[in-house]
Amino acid sequence: MNKLCVLVMAAGKGTRMKSAAPKVLQPVLDHSIIDYVINNILSCGVSPSDIAVLVGSGGDQVQAHLQKNFPGDLNILWQHEQKGTGHAVKTAQDFWSSYENLIVLNGDVPLMTQESLEKLIESVQTSDNDCTVISFVTENPGAYGRILREKDSVSIIEFKDASEEIRKIQEVNAGCYAFRVKPLEKIIDLIQNNNVQKEYYLTDALSIMNNHGMKTGAFILPEEEMQGINTQAELAAAGRVMRKRIINHWLGEGVRMLDPESVYISPDSELAPDVVIMPGVQIWGKSKIRQGAYIGSGSILKNASIGENVQIIAYAVIEDSELKNNSKAGPFCYIRDNSCLEEKAFAGKFVELKNSHIGENSKVPHLSYMGDATLGHDVNIGAGSITCNYDGKNKNKTFIGDNCFVGSDTMFVAPAKLEDGAATAAGSVITQTVPENSLAVARARQTNIQGWSLLHNQLIKNSKNS
Repeated sequence: MNKLCVLVMAAGKGTRMKSAAPKVLQPVLDHSIIDYVINNILSCGVSPSDIAVLVGSGGDQVQAHLQKNFPGDLNILWQHEQKGTGHAVKTAQDFWSSYENLIVLNGDVPLMTQESLEKLIESVQTSDNDCTVISFVTENPGAYGRILREKDSVSIIEFKDASEEIRKIQEVNAGCYAFRVKPLEKIIDLIQNNNVQKEYYLTDALSIMNNHGMKTGAFILPEEEMQGINTQAELAAAGRVMRKRIINHWLGEGVRMLDPESVYISPDSELAPDVVIMPGVQIWGKSKIRQGAYIGSGSILKNASIGENVQIIAYAVIEDSELKNNSKAGPFCYIRDNSCLEEKAFAGKFVELKNSHIGENSKVPHLSYMGDATLGHDVNIGAGSITCNYDGKNKNKTFIGDNCFVGSDTMFVAPAKLEDGAATAAGSVITQTVPENSLAVARARQTNIQGWSLLHNQLIKNSKNS
């Protein structure tokens, strides 16, 4: 018999979130709530096949999300009718009945840490409790069910049923549990729905076990980790806690931040020592920033690979792209869609790169768009130059060789090519290959019309007087 399994409760409607998306798919930073819960369980060494997620309201969305982000043997179970937490655990009985121990976690506890979950698992496997309720201590217990500890048992007294004395208790029910499976099987069908909501509450399992002489207990975890998320305000509060944890982790690893309170870093990003992050920076996805890089104010990185000693001056947006060692970007540039700056390359003010490769020591200094382009080394792109890469049907490639000079306001009508050492005159429209070491001049001949301004002004004057 397998020793331990985990059931994640994710079937609730989450109506107080006032959102079309299910509660467990609401974002904390750039991960869904349930992602944190599942990743935490996996990080404790629990196999995906020993984890089940119970879905219900919005279950199709939750199931699709889990199958996309957690491929493998993760079990997805359905509670088609939401009849309470006791009914939910009963619905999953075919899953947990072959195990020795069952942990029931809410799907909305993203702040629970790996350390706390490991302690809980250890306690479950070493204590002789038939049921352990997870609790926390709070100065403001509000309407939470109170934990009443006795010699060999624990009871949950709901707020509405509690005396004034019991309401003073500050240890409360967190809504998560650990069971020994055989005792749970004996009492699961004894849970009744004799309440106004006509629902089956898992909290009743403790009193039933106590009445049957089984042993119950409580395991205290930090309040911050066990508070559930039911409203947008609570979601924002959880995001602040998670952001602070991540920031403090990287500060401890030698990352320098001028104003940590203004910085956002995703859980999956990696930063090296001596990275400098200025105020207002956001780092999302699986970004990786190597030693000595400087990330200027207002910059936004998503799935960005940043090399050693890279300088991102300010207000740069870099998505799904790579900046190699000693390259430089910004201010006000947009680098996206698998673009790459090779070593010592530069993309400057008001430059956009899309699916383009900028060679070593090449420069796109200002006011240019390079889309679907490949530039060799030591290329200089003049201001206002663009690749006209879309013909209405296909995205076409532009190739610019090594040591090329592109004059300002050059238009490359792709597919176009500059061979090594070639140059273009300012204002040229390039539609054909420019041979090696050649200068391309592709613009209309200038024509001066003598007296045009005087004639033009006289025509306007005559029009006004008529």
